[in-house]
Amino acid sequence: MEINVTKLIGKILTRFQIIDDEEIHITTTEGKRYLMYHDQDCCESVRVAEVIGDIEDLLNSPITMAEEETNSEDSTGIEYPDSFTWTFYKFATIKGYVTIRWLGESNGYYSERVDFKQQP
Repeated sequence: MEINVTKLIGKILTRFQIIDDEEIHITTTEGKRYLMYHDQDCCESVRVAEVIGDIEDLLNSPITMAEEETNSEDSTGIEYPDSFTWTFYKFATIKGYVTIRWLGESNGYYSERVDFKQQP
């Protein structure tokens, strides 16, 4: 079941791992596991394009900010600008601030969105 990333506010993360620029695995001290991903289909690509900040700043300290923003207007760095979506996930703790920038590209008929869900 998909949830809002703000659910992480107040949680203490013990793991924040990016897998092959396609998935992010998050684990909390409570043992809850979360996943950021996209079910790839043909004619589309959704991937982590950039990490700004130090992931280590998100670990072992309560999350004070967790936000999602999207932008479909800035085509800087886009190889195929027919249809694209930038999705920014912004996280903070008292130790620092991290932005994960995802890029979704397609022919316009497929989803470019990032999914966030709690795993069983």
